[in-house]
This record gives sequence, C-alpha cells and structure tokens, in this order.
Amino acid sequence: MWYSAGLRRTATALVAAAAATALMTGCGPAGEADASGPPASPAGSGPASATPSGAAKPAPVPASSSASSSASSSASSSASSPTSSPAGGGGKPKPCGIKDVQVSPAHQADDRPPGTGTGAVLVSVTSHSACTLLGFPQVAGAGNGSPGKNVPLATTHSGTAAPVTLTPGARAWTKLTFVNVQGEADGYCVSGSTPVTFPTLVIGVPDAGSHQIAMDDGQFAECDNKVTVTPFSLTKP
Repeated sequence: MWYSAGLRRTATALVAAAAATALMTGCGPAGEADASGPPASPAGSGPASATPSGAAKPAPVPASSSASSSASSSASSSASSPTSSPAGGGGKPKPCGIKDVQVSPAHQADDRPPGTGTGAVLVSVTSHSACTLLGFPQVAGAGNGSPGKNVPLATTHSGTAAPVTLTPGARAWTKLTFVNVQGEADGYCVSGSTPVTFPTLVIGVPDAGSHQIAMDDGQFAECDNKVTVTPFSLTKP
C-alpha cells in the first residue's frame, strides 16, 4: 500500500516537472520564439511598384493641345518672317498699248515646214516703256499690200500664253508657221488650192493695236490661208 502511494507521488512529480519545462519553453523572448520561423523580408526588398497605390496618374496631353501649340508656333514664325514685296515695289507693269511697242519686220525662221514658200517667220515686239504682253498675235494678209484689203488667216494657237513683262528696249517673240507652198515657179498647194502671196501682213498685238509689217527678204507665200502661232515670249523660238 505504501509502495503504491509512493509510485503515485513519483508519477505526479514527473508530470509536474514536465509541465514546468513546457511552460518555461513557451515563455521565452519573442525574438527567440520567432527565430525558428522564416526570416522576415527587409523593407523594400520586394519588386518595386511602377505606380504607388492610390497615387494619381498624370493626365494624357490632348492631341488638340499639341496641334494648337504647333499651329501657334508656326503662326508666330510666319509673322516674324518678312514676306517678299512685288517686283519693283509698284506691282505689275501696265498692259502694253499701241504706243508702247514697235513690231519688227518678219524674218524667215530656220526651222520651218519643207517647201519653197515662206514656211515660218519670227516676229519681235520691242517695248518703249515698261509694260506687259499676254496672249497670241492675230494675223491677216494685206491684199496688194493694202491693210484695207486684209485677208484674215485661220489661226491655230501652239503653247500656253503667260504674262510677259517688258522693260524699255526689251523684246518679245512669236513664231508664225504657214502651210508651205511646194514646187518651183508659182508652186502648188498639197490641198489643191492656189498659193497666195502677200506683200505685207497685219499683226494684231493683244491690247496694243494692229501693225503692218513686211518680210526683211521677199514676200509672204502660203497655202490655204492658215497659220499656227506661238504666244509672245521673252525666249526666241
């Protein structure tokens, strides 16, 4: 009986000792208790966030704002750049009048249709003052050399007319190309019509009247009363 009570006291003492040991282990310092867990990550060691949580993102710039800025810059640049003034500072010269020009005698052109007639001639207009020519000449044959017996020629335009500004003494040129006479002596026309000869021509210059001219060598011989003309130009045809 004593033996059983002693065993019970011994067992009770062992249980108490084990409980005390467990209690002491659970009451250690917090740092020691946490040391057995995984190490804490240091502040800032995680992946960086592109935009902090809750932070406002910058508003996109509207396309119209950039366009307005560019337009304003362009307008400012244009305003600060000087613009060219009209030539001579007085605008365009006046149209040439009949007293402003003199029409030269016609000269047979080097480049002309094959045949024995006139073929083609060059005519120049010389200016007495600053003025502008624009357009094509009109052409008529003066029957028997008399302007009162004009025979207007059917005219075809070749090229595009542009304003020609003349200074005093400057020349503008035009080329007249006829249906050429073929053969010798009186010749013949390919069309079957009779060749025509004019001692002089009457040249109409736009806004500058009509001018009677001769050839500097011979007379005007042509067929079918047709002529092709180029516009007045500073370049000699």
